Amino acid sequence: MREFVKGMLARSKAGHDTGKLYVVMDADTEYVYLADGVHRTVDNTKKKKRKHIQIIYKIPALLQELMEEGKEVQNEHIKKAIKDYENYELEV
Repeated sequence: MREFVKGMLARSKAGHDTGKLYVVMDADTEYVYLADGVHRTVDNTKKKKRKHIQIIYKIPALLQELMEEGKEVQNEHIKKAIKDYENYELEV
């Protein structure tokens, strides 16, 4: 099993939020903690089983830069990263 890294994008595969994009904030052996910057914030992450998400092995450039600089990822950054990825998907 591949590693879940903070900042990676993930899409929900099960539940009422099926198809929704999130950013991985943390992970343990069984669960992944996700944020979308709107309903699920950095302070109130969504706990989801690993098998119920599809990981996108890409960290958006905006989040990568923030983490490399040691800055805290905020809800506004998450919203922008998700929006940019969704726009990119539409173009392709």
